[in-house]
Amino acid sequence: MGAVVTALGTMGAVVALGWLLARRGVLGERAAPVLARVVFAVATPALLLTTVAHADLHLLLSRQAVVTWTSTVLVALVAVLVLRLALRRSSADVTVGTLASSYVNAGNVGLPLAVYLLDDAVAVVPTLLFQLLVLAPVAFAVLDRGSRGGSVLRRTVSNPIIVGTLLGLVLAALPWSLPEVVYEPFRLVGAAAAPLALLTFGMSLAIPRTVDSAAPRADLALAVGLRTVLHPLIAWGLGTALGLPPHALLAVVAMAALPTAQNVLVYAMQYRHGEALARDAGLATTVLCVPVLLVVAATLG
Repeated sequence: MGAVVTALGTMGAVVALGWLLARRGVLGERAAPVLARVVFAVATPALLLTTVAHADLHLLLSRQAVVTWTSTVLVALVAVLVLRLALRRSSADVTVGTLASSYVNAGNVGLPLAVYLLDDAVAVVPTLLFQLLVLAPVAFAVLDRGSRGGSVLRRTVSNPIIVGTLLGLVLAALPWSLPEVVYEPFRLVGAAAAPLALLTFGMSLAIPRTVDSAAPRADLALAVGLRTVLHPLIAWGLGTALGLPPHALLAVVAMAALPTAQNVLVYAMQYRHGEALARDAGLATTVLCVPVLLVVAATLG
């Protein structure tokens, strides 16, 4: 569990730095939106291109991947149904709320956790690929539908994150590999994605809270409950039903217990919907994932 504490502690330090920079006005009032655009349009696409290009696509056919994909879809469906039918939220707010409930921090927390707790970095790949290839494109298609200018298909296909993911997918499917030197500029730029997203998150926490800037309590409770309780339980049930071996079962449940990704806030800021929910869900689930992961490790490890 030292891996979890170390990963979260490192993230917390960068978030605190972002908060301090915003409180002291070092980067100006528009720093957070500008950094969010850099993460969305430049750094994250570069990171995704290199990540997906080097992924083993055969992992998408494993039983472990089936559990990951199915449990995530079920959680997303519950979020959509409750937000739309019970809480009567708009399509954009439903989309951000669904991402806050199902889109996990596979990079900053999931990767260190997979390496140090599971001794297998590949454990995070099914989660990462599902988010990049399914969750994000569907979410952007819905959010782009509410944007002005051009067709939904054109805006969605031209989305930088989707472009980076699709290019990476094409490169991964090639029967030959490009020289690694070709990827180095993308790796260099992509390395900025995580720290800039965390700085943006910290800056958002420095904004004075008002009634209008607070996340709706029902939406926040739903996102936190789905993220920290229901998703791990569904993953455990499906993994047990499919007869996953103990190590694989621990992997899928641990990945399902990860906190909401900071990129959800970046996406919310880009489309100007659900920013408070994305921010508060990210903070709450990050704090709560520590005891949840401790229970998972003690029970299944």
